[in-house]
Amino acid sequence: MNGWRGKLLRVDLGKGTVGEELLDPRVARTFLGGRGLGIHYLMQDVDPGCDPLGPDNALIMSTGPLTGTNAPTGARYMITTKSPLTHAITCANSGGHFPAALKKAGYDAVIFTGRSTEPVYLWIREGRAELRGAAHLWGKTTHETDDALRAETDPKARTACIGPAGERRVRFASVMNDRDRAAGRGGVGAVLGAKNLKAVAVLGRGRVPLDDEPGFKGLVAELRRKFREAFKDEPPPLRTYGTAVTAAATQNYGVLPTRNFQTGAFEGWDRIDGHALTRKFLQKAKACFSCPIACGRVTRVDEPGFKGQGEGPEYETIYAFGSNCGVDNLAAVTKANYLCNELGLDTMSMGATIACAMELSELGLIPPSDLNRSLKFGDARAIVELTRLTAAREGFGNVLAEGSLRLAERYGRPDLAMVSKGMEFAGYDPRGEQGMGLAYATSPIGASHMRADPAYIELLGVPMLIDPLSREGKAQLIKDWQDIFCLIDAAGLCVFYTIRNLVTPTRDIRPRGMLDLLNAATGAGYTLDELCQTGERIFNAERVFLNRAGFDRTQDALPPRITSEPMPEGPAAGMVCHLEEMLDEYYALRGWDRHGVPSPDKLTELGLQNLE
Repeated sequence: MNGWRGKLLRVDLGKGTVGEELLDPRVARTFLGGRGLGIHYLMQDVDPGCDPLGPDNALIMSTGPLTGTNAPTGARYMITTKSPLTHAITCANSGGHFPAALKKAGYDAVIFTGRSTEPVYLWIREGRAELRGAAHLWGKTTHETDDALRAETDPKARTACIGPAGERRVRFASVMNDRDRAAGRGGVGAVLGAKNLKAVAVLGRGRVPLDDEPGFKGLVAELRRKFREAFKDEPPPLRTYGTAVTAAATQNYGVLPTRNFQTGAFEGWDRIDGHALTRKFLQKAKACFSCPIACGRVTRVDEPGFKGQGEGPEYETIYAFGSNCGVDNLAAVTKANYLCNELGLDTMSMGATIACAMELSELGLIPPSDLNRSLKFGDARAIVELTRLTAAREGFGNVLAEGSLRLAERYGRPDLAMVSKGMEFAGYDPRGEQGMGLAYATSPIGASHMRADPAYIELLGVPMLIDPLSREGKAQLIKDWQDIFCLIDAAGLCVFYTIRNLVTPTRDIRPRGMLDLLNAATGAGYTLDELCQTGERIFNAERVFLNRAGFDRTQDALPPRITSEPMPEGPAAGMVCHLEEMLDEYYALRGWDRHGVPSPDKLTELGLQNLE
């Protein structure tokens, strides 16, 4: 096989065994890699009704055929499992250098099943793998774990690990690789913690075989030439300002979530955006493997009470801890970000859960005895203190560790949890972005923008600009965009580069640039229609998992604040998200029935008839 390495690792934690398995070429071609392999093996190995934190759940780390190659941004991997936050599927994505190392070590995926009786970690070195005891690592932060693992394995090893939050099964605990890169959404870190799996360490220096190496190198060279030419006069904005530059766009369109989505405009936005971050705290930009963009932020804060250094924050962190909590203190937001990375927490869910608690507290719904402090929007020190408490499950942190929906239900106002399928929103208010509302509601993992980010089209004009307030054509847009995001995740590429450079900028959104790279790498000979159908296949397989886990149209929903309370100010003033008006059209385009279940004909068309 070319592009793929042709091997998997199966790790039975209950038995303490590690074994190799050949990757079936038909499975590779049908599901591509990454996110596709994740859902294929999850459906094969897991009962969708299982307890996410029980031994019957599985967790799959999987790379794509372009991971570890010189394709621009060929640096991504997926972690797929049943989520303890939502009880739906989750497939968390991350970059850095760990994914390329795993691929170069000879494996397309690692499948973990069962539960170890004692803490362990997996050590993979150039095609050899073993489980080792990790009792001495339990309780350590992700940075401490990375240091310890590289000291006892190899200084050049790459690691993915959990921190104290994962060990304590915080429902939105993340897996951190390369110290500060997060597979963040849905609680994948809690699943590792429940399995007593502290980390995976990898040393991989092999070459990914390519079917047409000269052709592949030519394509890559041309893509990099065009990228340099496009930014010959000034560096890419993401390199200069990071993803936090997005705050200007969301503020201008009136969709920057503020004070638990009460409004879409934040008076302190320019004190926490990318320009402020670059000016105040940036040390240098940092790139993932094979990335020409370098959007990563290496930062340092010296302000008393918030001192620290590391990577970030990204836009989603700035929204969650900043505007959504009414906090315009960038030092506090950055410190909370550092803590999330070191303790192993998803910054989006953490910040959004604190914002929900702030509103509940201001309404007098949380007894003072529960909080042991006052809690109001704008409290910069609270976002730092509550992050620490959540990772430790101490005091009120034990309540926050359950996520915003369970928090809001506890105090009688589930409507104040800004979630879909139990997952906290990303940093875009759907009242001013109709497509984003449909994307949140129909995302298989819950309210993630990275399963079909229409902000590119509705706010940024990439690859084209569409009115964000209009519902017209949004069902088709989101359906097509979701399928393409499946392909990006399956191929092992980063969305930031791929959307701008490998997707045709017309209303017929097609991944023509990806097609050429994949065929040169794998020799699979995909047609454009076949490739697009692969994305659709992955998305529908995930939907079948959801249906079997008990999800239907009822859960393809948004909170009443978004669908019934008009935006109070700004460009989207007076708007609500018209989700129900879009859902029927979306389901029809998908070939699903009115309850959101794929039809037998659709599953047969996609070669998924065995899932009926």
